[in-house]
Amino acid sequence: MGFASLEFALFFLLVLGLYYALPHRAQNRMLLLASYVFYAAWDARFCLLLALSTLVDFAVGRALGAETDPRARKRLVLASLLTNLGILGFFKYVGFFAEGLADLVGVFGVTLSSFTLDVVLPVGISFYTFQTLSYTLDIYRSRLEPTRGFFDFALFVAFFPQLVAGPIERARRLLPQVETARSIESAGFNSGAWLVLWGYFKKVVIADNLAVIVDAVYRPGSDPTSGEIILATWAFAWQIYCDFSGYSDIARGIARMLGFELMLNFNLPYAARNPAEFWRRWHISLSTWLRDYLYISLGGNRRGSWMTWRNLFLTMVIGGLWHGAAWPFVFWGAYHGLLLMGHRAWREWRGVEADATGWRGALSCFVWFQFVSLGWLLFRAESLGQVVDLLGRLVSAFEWGMAARWWGPFVSLLAPLVLFQLAQWRWRDLDVVVRLPMLARGCVYAGLGLGVLILGEQIGQPFIYFQF
Repeated sequence: MGFASLEFALFFLLVLGLYYALPHRAQNRMLLLASYVFYAAWDARFCLLLALSTLVDFAVGRALGAETDPRARKRLVLASLLTNLGILGFFKYVGFFAEGLADLVGVFGVTLSSFTLDVVLPVGISFYTFQTLSYTLDIYRSRLEPTRGFFDFALFVAFFPQLVAGPIERARRLLPQVETARSIESAGFNSGAWLVLWGYFKKVVIADNLAVIVDAVYRPGSDPTSGEIILATWAFAWQIYCDFSGYSDIARGIARMLGFELMLNFNLPYAARNPAEFWRRWHISLSTWLRDYLYISLGGNRRGSWMTWRNLFLTMVIGGLWHGAAWPFVFWGAYHGLLLMGHRAWREWRGVEADATGWRGALSCFVWFQFVSLGWLLFRAESLGQVVDLLGRLVSAFEWGMAARWWGPFVSLLAPLVLFQLAQWRWRDLDVVVRLPMLARGCVYAGLGLGVLILGEQIGQPFIYFQF
């Protein structure tokens, strides 16, 4: 039951009607039930894993709150880590390591059965695992008091707008919103509805139509020219942005219509001028989670330049592996780790404190976008073999091929997005449309609505990040 489906529209209308008719505590119980119904629509068996993570971390949190012995507290938080990361590791990575084992034993003439390699990946497991882990880790670090309400905690873990693809919320931010009565004002509801509309437009109009260009080049067996690879890789950069940020906008909008405020997950990432700024703007909930719970735990920047570079690299490699159990994701993470290392070393060497502005800033954005796009080639490729093949074609003789015919659709799809984001950047306001006069706002809404109806893919594609 994805967001871009009639089933979800009917589901949300029912939830919304019940929500406004109930008092606070009953709202929470209804939302918890609705969240499990939403998750069961993917596969009811996955609800058992969600409930297990919830039970373990609620119990660990209560025990951490009552325990004062440091060694006992370490054992408790280790129990949470082993349970959650063990479940994640089995369902997400057992196939990856089993395939490696199969390749190894295959050298000696031994064949593993296909059953050994087939494990179904529960949708959204990477997101809710990191979310519930943040609860026990914050209690362990004395940054959060454990909650006494099990059903409130269960709703924090399973809240359906952001359950399967984020944003990855922290208990310090979302749990108080669950525990206290929420007031829903017309301004909040209207801005939430705008986020939903804008998210749908980015997903079904821009991302799903750009996918046609991307898939023509990246599908197995394709024979692309260098020009087609360049344009398709640029198209994928915008496809994955509109797909994932579109989901985040819809999630934030739905939550806002229910009186919740989820964290911002994307903040004009392609306006970044360097790798550090990019990761402050892209998938913010993941990048800050990795910073707070992994990079800092490794030592952060407290032990000199070499250890800082090591910690940056390891954090990004693990971040790449978080996205999927495949070598292209690992190399994508390593690529961004190297970029962060190089950027930090360059700034230390030059003693630069501020980023470039004006035309130098615009040039930095353009150059950095090319580096990001090269990374997206690693991310989108089906295998390392395809990565090598595409990179080899890029440095061979330049040919346009079909890319000359794709320029028109590519520019037409991106034009409304780029114009809108220029307005957001110019006025430093991501909700600039909501503050327009009523007539202008109505015209924007009507234009986007017509775009969804006329240009939106009738079948559509699943959100890219559902696979993670």
